[in-house]
Amino acid sequence: MEQPEEAADAPDAPRPADVPEAAPAPEAAPAPESAPAPEVPADGTPDAPAPDASRKRRPGRTAVLIAAAAVLGVVAGTCAGYLVQADREPTGLPPLSQPVLTRSGGEAPEPLSADRDRRVKTDGDLRELLLKKPRGTQEPDWPTGEDGWMDLAEYAGYYEESGSMFGQLAMDGFRRAAVVGWLDDDDYNVEIRLVQFRQEEGLAAAGNAENGRYWADDAEDTDSWAVPGTGDGRAYVHNSPDVEPGYEPLYAAEAHAWRGDISMEIWVYGTKPVPKKMIMDLAERQMERL
Repeated sequence: MEQPEEAADAPDAPRPADVPEAAPAPEAAPAPESAPAPEVPADGTPDAPAPDASRKRRPGRTAVLIAAAAVLGVVAGTCAGYLVQADREPTGLPPLSQPVLTRSGGEAPEPLSADRDRRVKTDGDLRELLLKKPRGTQEPDWPTGEDGWMDLAEYAGYYEESGSMFGQLAMDGFRRAAVVGWLDDDDYNVEIRLVQFRQEEGLAAAGNAENGRYWADDAEDTDSWAVPGTGDGRAYVHNSPDVEPGYEPLYAAEAHAWRGDISMEIWVYGTKPVPKKMIMDLAERQMERL
């Protein structure tokens, strides 16, 4: 008996098209790359891992919140203080006038006399404090001011740099200058000046006397002595004469001191050396009158 034909004669099998196609399998996600191993330094100690930058907090936010809260607190405190002060009664100010005190019993001290009150003496006629011309003397060889007074321009003119000295004296508060002079029997020309300053900012009288001593000390072949009772007052005798062609040798002596707001200057010139006794006597007697 014949055997049936093999599969070729069997009924047709269903085609693949009749079977639903399976969904494609999803592609596998790539495996994350492993972080590189930290480098190990030569000493074998690994470095600490760097902190994750993505976890850092945004700076400044907390500081801004705190500052805003502080400002609100100040404003609230100011408003509260204003409201409290507005509800209070005004406080009266103390009187500007001083309380009247009862006068103590007894007699008040007598005012100083002109002989004891130095201010009264120096604010008066300054010429009265100059030494008087000795009897029998003559007018000096040079003018000594107008009616016993010397203004700023005339006084500054005795200095070599009169222009700058004029400005300096004006800044120092030059007030006035009284002057007296004479020519004695021994042909010595004597001139005494009392220069008064306002002294609003400093002891200009002391500075003027110091300036005179400075230039006197700077001269060569000069002897000097302290004037008693004047503190730093000094008298000078210049032993070397000033010689100019056509003129006799001229010897000189000078003294500089001060008291209060008055600077004293004494100048003596002659064709013979000036004795120490002469310049010292003039300086002491003139300072006693101050």
